[in-house]
Amino acid sequence: MRCICKLGGFFGWVWVCVQGRSIDVLWTLKSDASTESSADEPFVCSKFIVAIGHNAAAFLSSFILDSVCWEVVGVVKLWNEWCRTSNTTNVLPTDSFCLFYRLISDPTVLLCQCSCYVAEDQQFQWLEKVFGRMQKEDLQVTILSTCPVADYKTQESTLTLPSPFLKALKTKEFKEQVCCPLLEQPNIVRDLPAAVLSYCQVWQIPAVLYQCYTDVIKLDTVTIEAFRPLLSSKILKSLVKDVSESTKILKKLLTTNETHNNIYI
Repeated sequence: MRCICKLGGFFGWVWVCVQGRSIDVLWTLKSDASTESSADEPFVCSKFIVAIGHNAAAFLSSFILDSVCWEVVGVVKLWNEWCRTSNTTNVLPTDSFCLFYRLISDPTVLLCQCSCYVAEDQQFQWLEKVFGRMQKEDLQVTILSTCPVADYKTQESTLTLPSPFLKALKTKEFKEQVCCPLLEQPNIVRDLPAAVLSYCQVWQIPAVLYQCYTDVIKLDTVTIEAFRPLLSSKILKSLVKDVSESTKILKKLLTTNETHNNIYI
């Protein structure tokens, strides 16, 4: 709750209270301990994969997520000027949502699909409420996101760039080989991807951000396929499901998206 004071003429000072735009992270993680007080204790997480944006989320849905191997363990509820989410887990590709999944065979592996917009004044809450539940020791973070190719700064003409393409940015503690060229100066990253990477830098967590620069803003096959090199990365290669099935799921996602977006006149 923020309080703002203003001068109100003959009535002196008037205090107006404005409710901050808080977010809620609803976890369904079960604790092994029997006491209720342990419900909010940090859980062990060795790998945390965060996909931000519709295309990055669709990449995980197509190539990594499997309803047999993964279970939903959390959801984010928030609202702002660009989106409003709910606590439902039955989502369409076009929905704004933020869901957390846990690998059933290895509960220390956590995955997040965040296709909703997290405003600047909500990013700190998101970080505190998500990372606040994780033990930071032996944690490694991988972030996937997309960005307009027009935002990429280079001496070349962006018209000649083979869009889409991947660039990587990592924290000092990340020692593994990256799957694409590093992002050059003076380029910067913004919004939630930058917030997550900055949080990891401050807390000395090994983390890498893979940002896909694309000229298509909607859900797009070519943009999703641009993330494919990451399937050979150390953190993802053990999680990849059958590629033939992945292609079918990708086509189904895009078909659902096109059907949902049809406008009849």
